[in-house]
Amino acid sequence: MNITVVISLIAGLAWIVTVGMLAVTVVRASRRQSTKGTTVAFVLAAVVALILTTVSKGLVFVEPQERGVVISAFAPKGYREQPLQPGLRWIMPYVESVVYYPISKQTYTMSIAATEGQIQGDDSIAARTSDGQEIFVDASVIFAINPQEVISLHINWQNRYVDDLVRPLSRGVIRDAVSQFRVDEVYSTKRSDMTTMMETAMAEALADNGLLMADFVLRNITFSPEYAASVEQKQIAEQQAQQARFVVEQRKQEAEQARQTAQGQADAAVIASEGEAKAIVIQANADAEARLIQANAEAEALALLGDAIKQNPDVLTLEYIQKLAPGIQVMLVPNDNPYLLPLPSLEGSSSVETPVSVIPTPTVPYTETNP
Repeated sequence: MNITVVISLIAGLAWIVTVGMLAVTVVRASRRQSTKGTTVAFVLAAVVALILTTVSKGLVFVEPQERGVVISAFAPKGYREQPLQPGLRWIMPYVESVVYYPISKQTYTMSIAATEGQIQGDDSIAARTSDGQEIFVDASVIFAINPQEVISLHINWQNRYVDDLVRPLSRGVIRDAVSQFRVDEVYSTKRSDMTTMMETAMAEALADNGLLMADFVLRNITFSPEYAASVEQKQIAEQQAQQARFVVEQRKQEAEQARQTAQGQADAAVIASEGEAKAIVIQANADAEARLIQANAEAEALALLGDAIKQNPDVLTLEYIQKLAPGIQVMLVPNDNPYLLPLPSLEGSSSVETPVSVIPTPTVPYTETNP
C-alpha cells in the first residue's frame, strides 16, 4: 500500500467526520441548542477533508513496471509530452489525471485448444500455402510497450492495443509468411525459415506502433484431415522403404561376412598347403642329404677296404668267409689257398663242428691286362 492510498483513506475518513459534524449541527439547531462548537468542528473537518482530498488527487505513485501518461487541461496538446517515471509524482489536482500503462512483458496466444488462448475456443490462424493447402497455425507473441513510446501508443491505441493491434497484426503476418512456402516446406525443410520471417516482420510492425517484441513462438501447425492422412501414408511408405533398404544393407553385410569367412578359410587352406609343401621339401632335402652322407660313408669304407686289400690280400679271403651262408656244406677254394677247417656251425649256441667238403680248384693263371 503506497502513501497515496493512505492519504485517500484519511481524506475519506475526514469527509465522514465532516458529514457527521454537519448532522450534529443540524440536529442541535433543530432543538434550538447552541451550535457554535459543532459548527466550528464541522468547518475544521471540512477543511481537513478538502486538503487531504486535494493532496490525494495531486500525489500519484508510479510503479516500477509502469509509465504514466498525464492528461492535462492546461497543456497545449491536452497531455504532457513526457510520461511519468516510476516513483512518487505530483500533478495538478482536479485538472490533471494519469493513465497508467504496463511496460512489463505480455503474452498473446492464439491456439486451437479451447482453454489456452486469450479467446475461448478455437483461435488458431487459418492460412494457405503457396500450393493452395490450408493449414492452421498456433502462435504466441511476447511483447512489451516501449517506454519511450507510451505517449504515442496512448494517442493511437489507448487500451485497445492488444485486441486492435497485436492480434490482427500477428494473424496477418503469419498468413503472409505461410503463403510464401509450399506445404511440404512448412512442416519440414523451411519451417525455421518461415518462423524467422514471421518474427522479423512482426518485430518491425510492432515497433512502428510503439511495441517491442521479445519473442515469437510458433507453437503448432495443424493440417486438414485429408492432407494429414496423405502425409501419414507418405511417412509410412518412407518408413517401409527405409526398412527395405535396411534389410538389403543387412543382407549385403551378411554376404560380405560370408565372403570374408570363405576367404579366410581359403587363405588358411593355402597356408596349410604351403606348410605341407615346405615340410615335404624339407623332408626330401633331409632324406637326400642322409643318402648322400651314407653314400659318402660307404664309398669311404670301400676305399679303405680297397687300400687294405692292396696291402694284405688275405683280407679278401676273410671277407669272403664272413659272407658265406651259415648252412653251407661244400665250397670251392682256390688250389693255392690254405684250408681253414673245421668251420664252426652258426646254428644255435653250441660249438659242434660240422664237416665240410672242400673241393680244390685248379689255379687259373691270371693275366693282368691294361686297358
